[in-house]
Amino acid sequence: MFGSRDKDHPCVMIVNGQVAGTEDRSDTLVLEDGIIRYAGPRELLPREIADRADIEVDAHGGWLLPGFIDVHVHGGYGHDFMEADEAAFDSITRFHSANGTTAMLATTLSSPRERISAVLEAVQAYRQGGMPYAQLLGVHLEGPFLSPKWPGAQNPAYIVEPRPEWVREWNSRFPGLIRMLSLAPEREGALELIRALHAEGIIASCAHTDASYEEIGLAVEHGLRHAAHVFNAMTGLHHRKPGTVGAVLTDPRISAEVICDGHHVHPACIALLADVKRHHNLLLVTDAIAAAGLGDGKYTVSGLDVAVEGGIARLESGGALAGSTLTMIEAFRYMVRTIGLTVEQASLLASFNPAKRLGLEVVTGRLKPGLQADVLMLSDELELKRVWVRGREMRHRRGNEQSQ
Repeated sequence: MFGSRDKDHPCVMIVNGQVAGTEDRSDTLVLEDGIIRYAGPRELLPREIADRADIEVDAHGGWLLPGFIDVHVHGGYGHDFMEADEAAFDSITRFHSANGTTAMLATTLSSPRERISAVLEAVQAYRQGGMPYAQLLGVHLEGPFLSPKWPGAQNPAYIVEPRPEWVREWNSRFPGLIRMLSLAPEREGALELIRALHAEGIIASCAHTDASYEEIGLAVEHGLRHAAHVFNAMTGLHHRKPGTVGAVLTDPRISAEVICDGHHVHPACIALLADVKRHHNLLLVTDAIAAAGLGDGKYTVSGLDVAVEGGIARLESGGALAGSTLTMIEAFRYMVRTIGLTVEQASLLASFNPAKRLGLEVVTGRLKPGLQADVLMLSDELELKRVWVRGREMRHRRGNEQSQ
């Protein structure tokens, strides 16, 4: 006997699925009031919970996964977080929710101080609203405190030495909003900033860096704990100069993110990273730009001209990779189909590990009773079928992946 409640927030019972991360052959989830009310075998589902269900969904033997969390994403479907606009944020979060991302960090690019401030202000206002699609958990500041030797697709005109006073002012105006800051730890003033970030609970991340192995080690002693898009825009591994990559690979205190699109990093290097980072310290990210979801064409990133051909985004001047057109569901499938991880191993990289990195593993990232109802339903062939964010189903048109 099904219950009755607000049609926009029904109690949903999902049956006949493979619930990731459980050891008791769980096949049923119940989502109620934005949380997971039950996760387990259907035969053990309490009658009083089953009776409250408004909707029963058959997963047809497919996978039930926790929603993906992307800590490094710049935009999608024609928009960028640097636009600092509610409509742009809706478009970005709508597009990525259609591809399995239920939460993300709005990621900036190297820009003038005032423009970054505007993004922070806009994200704070957006978070105070309804956030109808994927949730913005905060902001990832990528730059502008990077190495001019490794700009990648960051605009060199806006790259500056670390300015701790800027971050102090931002934290004062927007307490708790900045969750991660990526910088070049070898630059003058970087260690002071890393110490301050660590003290404030902000994840200090290395990116676009010319740091040596030793300089990364020193930064870790001051509080560095993460590495953005590992292998890209950083000193590589050499047998006499291990570089930034060598430090990331050998220090378990550093969590690592990787772009798994088949273009940014060779699969052998991804496999090596996955083999080394076994302590919930490897994260899948997209580094997606506004071009994600729109196909080949001409775009701009931080004022720089970008051409997308065959799904690969490159600067028209110099040819450097300029972010990606990747989605989290594609990155997840790449880890399973190309790298050879199991579905549940890849799920950890896309959901639990990012939640843990952000200190949110008691809120989301797993399919456990009492946690937030961020849920994906996939077919056994890993086709994304349905998405729930905080227990609310996202309705998507298949043609352009936009929500209705």
